[in-house]
Amino acid sequence: MPDLFNKFLQPSQIKRTAFFLSGDFVFIVLSLYCSFLIRFEFAIPAVYKAMLFRSLPLFLIVKLTVFCFFGNYKITWRYVGINELNRIYVATAVAESLLMVAILIPFGPHFASLPMPFISGFPRSIFFIDAMLSTLLLSGLRISKRLYLDKVSGRGKRDVGQRTIVVGAGSTGEMVLRDIEQRGYSDFYPVGLLDDDKIKTGGYIHGVKVLGPTGLLREVLAKQCAEAVIIAIPSLNHKTLREIYHSAKEYGVRTIKIVPRIYDFHQPDINIKNLEEISIEDLIGRQIVQVDHAGINDFIRGKSVLITGAGGSIGSEIAMQVCSFDPARVVLFDIDETELHSMSLRIGRAFSHIEEKCHFITGDIRDVSRIDEVFMAFKPDIVFHAAAYKHVPMMELNPKESIKVNIFGTYAVAEAAARYNVVKFILISTDKAIRPTSIMGASKRVAEYIGQAFNGLSGRTEYISVRFGNVLGSRGSVLPIFLEQLKHGGPITVTHPDMQRYFMTIPEAVSLVLQASTIGKGGEVLVLDMGEPVKILTLAEELIRLHGMMPYSDIDISFTGLRPGEKLFEEILTAEEGTMATRHEKIYVAKNSETRTSDEIKRLLEELKAILRETPMNDTRTIKNSLKKFVKYYSEENLPANKAL
Repeated sequence: MPDLFNKFLQPSQIKRTAFFLSGDFVFIVLSLYCSFLIRFEFAIPAVYKAMLFRSLPLFLIVKLTVFCFFGNYKITWRYVGINELNRIYVATAVAESLLMVAILIPFGPHFASLPMPFISGFPRSIFFIDAMLSTLLLSGLRISKRLYLDKVSGRGKRDVGQRTIVVGAGSTGEMVLRDIEQRGYSDFYPVGLLDDDKIKTGGYIHGVKVLGPTGLLREVLAKQCAEAVIIAIPSLNHKTLREIYHSAKEYGVRTIKIVPRIYDFHQPDINIKNLEEISIEDLIGRQIVQVDHAGINDFIRGKSVLITGAGGSIGSEIAMQVCSFDPARVVLFDIDETELHSMSLRIGRAFSHIEEKCHFITGDIRDVSRIDEVFMAFKPDIVFHAAAYKHVPMMELNPKESIKVNIFGTYAVAEAAARYNVVKFILISTDKAIRPTSIMGASKRVAEYIGQAFNGLSGRTEYISVRFGNVLGSRGSVLPIFLEQLKHGGPITVTHPDMQRYFMTIPEAVSLVLQASTIGKGGEVLVLDMGEPVKILTLAEELIRLHGMMPYSDIDISFTGLRPGEKLFEEILTAEEGTMATRHEKIYVAKNSETRTSDEIKRLLEELKAILRETPMNDTRTIKNSLKKFVKYYSEENLPANKAL
């Protein structure tokens, strides 16, 4: 018997529907009866009692039918919200309107043979009173369980999670609060919101008060005895984020979370289980980047997209963001099968619906026959060419490989793009191509020349290059090196105390690359505004503090001197060329006074082929001299000793 009783109490769709139907039946009867009582001041005349009983079946039939039509019996009891209550209000309004038409309007003698419900003298005010009572009773029934669990039983808003301040009272903050509430406050218990919008101060979102601007964080943390901070402002720049982070840390808050970047722009969603820890990338390089998602969507949606170097830091992020715009096909091409496998798992988790459209192809961009196979098989409309050697000191030691990949590899992909009528070819370039002082920078400048030369030859394909500076967290960048040094107790090595670079996080840089791809025209070199330069020394100090230690006392910082081919300052908006503004505030067009024809490109390639074939592996001088003749502003600084790997 106990098992049978428990089975009877077990919730199901049928039981829930039957419960709400029964409840609605009772409340419809009660609402109509109370409407007559209120209308006639609790003394209903006999003639109107007859009207009440005569109209009651019609009220039941019409209301229950309309409620079924609006899906009011599919509502999940525990999670009733504004949308569900609004559905009840609309359904009630529609039902009352139909009842008014049926009861108050005489349809004439032609319909006399039909059982029309017209009731002469039916009080019109009954419909309005009944609508209000019905809405109140039916909404109350559906929200009763949530109110009970949240406010009465203690299973809802219990102080079991960490007392939390949510920074940001916009739509993202509202989603965070909603998810916290639905999870029963087990991880976080919001005690206040902060937002710089003065209009929101003093208001409530899901019962949580907006206490003031973000500048009051330390005061609010102390007053509310908060243990955690959730930053729910996706567009927050790194300076403001750093202030919030340090204020929280100085007060002693250990748990500081930030909402993740959302790849699916069409269906944004916040899950507190996916909140991220504050990273050094956020504190140094996070910027406010607004892009035209609709324009990018038009550019990518339904297209076949090829990404070379798709396993690398930039290529993989391009792949993720491209997938969010519903392309017809995504071809991920890379020489590293391990990274491609990792990408397949990553895309499977984030875009399971598009996984079958993704093709993971191993190969070398120097392999012309393999490139031809890929273009023939997949007929790409758009090519993002991100495959390259990019680590400056390593390319100084291995100049031949830099030439093979960055120049000959680019030529192979660009030539295939022209042959297979690709619509747009986007070369991922670098600020090191401006007044290059390294073989890597010079080789990327030649890659830009190749794109411009093909743009003049190809009738359909547009070739553009997009330059940007350092991206935090990419392979070969300074951040992974610092993290490895920190893991071993230091010291952290910085080449020069005045060394500075332009930094941006990978997702933001790639968002601008996609935006630049939509607005760039054939033959243009586009330059991304990376914000203000950051001292590498500052980056090292912030990283040490982020890990709960103090620079120079817990972890030392030592200076090693500039490396081969390395600049003290990188140039982006340079006097060499100058720039012109585009319709996006962070994207500029470089005024390229220096270009190369296709014949000049071919002569350089023949010369470089001979050098690669004939010179010994440690002969960097011959390669540099050849590049110097071709790249006008290439000058050598910090020449290395002749040694090779």
